[in-house]
Amino acid sequence: MRCPFDPLFADLPRPLLQELAMADVAFVIATIAVFALVAFVAKGVTKL
Repeated sequence: MRCPFDPLFADLPRPLLQELAMADVAFVIATIAVFALVAFVAKGVTKL
């Protein structure tokens, strides 16, 4: 399956593509972690 953005990234070297993919994964993980932290804090605040 080809990504619709393949033509945009066709000229980029492979290590750069891997770096971009890792950045995407890190962003998703960080976003989930922040969301979980906010939920945890909100749960703690409701117990006060």
